[in-house]
Amino acid sequence: MKRKDRPQVLIVDDEHDMLNLLTKVLVKKCGYTVETAFSAEQALLQLKDHDFDVILTDIKMPGMDGFEFLGQINRLDTAITTILMTGYGTIAMAVQALKEGAYDFIEKPFDNERIIRTIDRAVERTRLLRENKRLQHRLDDGGNRHGFVGRSQRMLRTLELIERVASSNVTVLIRGESGTGKELAARALHALSGRAHRAMVTVNCPALPEHILESELFGYRRGAFTGADQDKTGLFVEAQGSTILLDEIADIPVAVQTKLLRVLQQKEVQPLGQNKTFSVDVRVVASTNQDLEGKIKRGEFREDLFYRLNVMTVTMPSLLDMVSDIPLLAQHFLERYSKEHGREELEFSADALRNLMQRPWAGNVRELENVVNRAVLLSQGSRIEIEDLVDHYSFPAEPVQTGSRDTWRHLSYKEAKHNILEQFNAEYLTEALQAAGGNITVAARACGMERQALQRLLRRYRIEPGSFR
Repeated sequence: MKRKDRPQVLIVDDEHDMLNLLTKVLVKKCGYTVETAFSAEQALLQLKDHDFDVILTDIKMPGMDGFEFLGQINRLDTAITTILMTGYGTIAMAVQALKEGAYDFIEKPFDNERIIRTIDRAVERTRLLRENKRLQHRLDDGGNRHGFVGRSQRMLRTLELIERVASSNVTVLIRGESGTGKELAARALHALSGRAHRAMVTVNCPALPEHILESELFGYRRGAFTGADQDKTGLFVEAQGSTILLDEIADIPVAVQTKLLRVLQQKEVQPLGQNKTFSVDVRVVASTNQDLEGKIKRGEFREDLFYRLNVMTVTMPSLLDMVSDIPLLAQHFLERYSKEHGREELEFSADALRNLMQRPWAGNVRELENVVNRAVLLSQGSRIEIEDLVDHYSFPAEPVQTGSRDTWRHLSYKEAKHNILEQFNAEYLTEALQAAGGNITVAARACGMERQALQRLLRRYRIEPGSFR
């Protein structure tokens, strides 16, 4: 089928004057590509060669009438939006048209502006339906859904939750460690929503100083501060009708949190230097890898803002939660980067895959992706072996040996203290992992520390959790 960037409209009517009038209106005022047909039978033939966004058809025509034609369209492509029009309209006819799947029912003669608005909305509907259909039918080989690769139950449950809440307008808080795909989850939420026809706006909160972040989010008026020589539209206004992702929201200063709370509560923004407020229709998605509850206790994050953000929570699984997906992910990245670097003959050895599955992966999927990318670049043969990963992975070593008390007497105070602490840390962490059966999350909880902090210590002392399972 022919597909063009400009929306394509098919007009079906047995009156030549009506076809000419509608064609002029839609081409000159809207810039649409317009095709015409004098009968439903002719229109069905044109459907074989074109991928129309909207069909505007008369009801009373010789041969097949508009209702029968509507049924044929729905059998061919349910995403095409059909509008029925007639000069002999009744309420019963309008009800019948809507029941049978017409998007709208228009009586002749009609107002040009009304027909333009109706077709504009119809085009938007068709594009949205097709985009959602494309997303829902993406290639699922290898467990690829919405950009995620994985078949583990943990990942599938997360994706099911994303799909269930995507169509709503509720605020979503995406939580998870670095490298778990929080931004990808936000993009999936947006792509599966009714706002997908508008681009999602992403704000990297930690990257902007407080005064810049505030002006970027809410905008400002000329003269609001030194250097404000012209008005600036804020990102919330730019995201009108779409989704805004507040990435790593835990780093937003408290002063900005207060203004953000107003946006969530009242659905309006107030640019700097202006008393007037502007209503906004924006879906807010926020992400963080930090302990927001801990920040609330320390007075670093507003509790009322937390509850406004935490309407629905999506927690992204770490690689530890889906170890069975590591071979699938590794193969996915291998195919991507071997093609990119012109080394499509590469494959993993069984030992290399086993080794990848045993690694703690503090950086999660992002770290795994980087390791595979570098291995593709640096491997010598046609197969990636364990030694190709050595530069990217500190393998378990012998426990830290710090010597006996007789040895300490010959050291300075500083050196002796360092050695004792090294020995204590190594032994403490080893016992914690033994008690937890190698489960880092359980061990971290028992140690009273965050999981990422424990992982950093394990890497420092070259302790492999897999050896305790």
